[in-house]
Amino acid sequence: MSHHQVVIIGSGPAGLTAAIYSARANLAPLVIEGEPSSTSDQPGGQLMLTTEVENFPGFPDGIMGPELMIRMREQAARFGAEFLTEKATAIDFSERPFKVWVRETLHTADAIIVSTGAQSLMLGLEAESRLLGHGLSTCATCDGFFFRNQEIAVVGGGDSAVEEATFLTKFASKVSLIVRRDELRASKIMQERALANPKIELVWNTVVDDLLGTDKLDGAVVRNVVTGDVRTLPVTGLFVAIGHRPNTDLFKGVLAMEDNGYLITRPGTSYTDIDGVFACGDVQDHTYRQAITAAGSGCMAAIDTERWLEANHHS
Repeated sequence: MSHHQVVIIGSGPAGLTAAIYSARANLAPLVIEGEPSSTSDQPGGQLMLTTEVENFPGFPDGIMGPELMIRMREQAARFGAEFLTEKATAIDFSERPFKVWVRETLHTADAIIVSTGAQSLMLGLEAESRLLGHGLSTCATCDGFFFRNQEIAVVGGGDSAVEEATFLTKFASKVSLIVRRDELRASKIMQERALANPKIELVWNTVVDDLLGTDKLDGAVVRNVVTGDVRTLPVTGLFVAIGHRPNTDLFKGVLAMEDNGYLITRPGTSYTDIDGVFACGDVQDHTYRQAITAAGSGCMAAIDTERWLEANHHS
């Protein structure tokens, strides 16, 4: 068993920023960063799956997602953060010190920061792992800029899909919105916006069966679920917008969460419903979902934690 003032579960931009701040506050945090083989709990979070990041301040020429995460990790380590490249397998937050297990090893903590992130729901195609970051994307605000004057597609029929399609018309010459049903689930105002946009073409009753290309996307094979007709859309970009799933299975029945699984934090803070347990990043944010907002909330969590420890005489 090992005891720590702070244990941080998760190591994306939120967890690593929390680690930098809490390490600089001499709290010597332990970061349980996840397993490299896991898509949902891998070290570095979703940015490890992206190629170029052009919207993180301070990098005018852009930076590769994995490199940005490695730099953040090195920065946290420099100030004394300790890293465990494993997955947290069980927790007990019913009393203090809090308990976190990594398989058979128990780690106790005076305070916990949860930053396990969220994962984009994908189509389940074999080609996805090969083309993610090479024409296939899950974030229009991150990658739309790369598709100027190109034909692209968005998959989904909800608010976020319509929002992404509308946003992408700023860059693309044409956006095909691929919808599985014969109607949109999006709100009325979003539907009207999409239907009124001359650059958006709605492709009803359609699913994506395959993606073409080896090192970059060359097209999407789509099938009409009513007629069975199969054709190839000549798109160079495909944005999947069928939803996100927060990585909160570990905290079910322990921390308060919304119906969709996102952790609930007190407005304007990182406090969860358990005193001494804080949450930051995409695990509690389904609005912005950006590396920079995740990092900002990681900073908030570390400061909230430091102040809470001080007030509770743990430091």
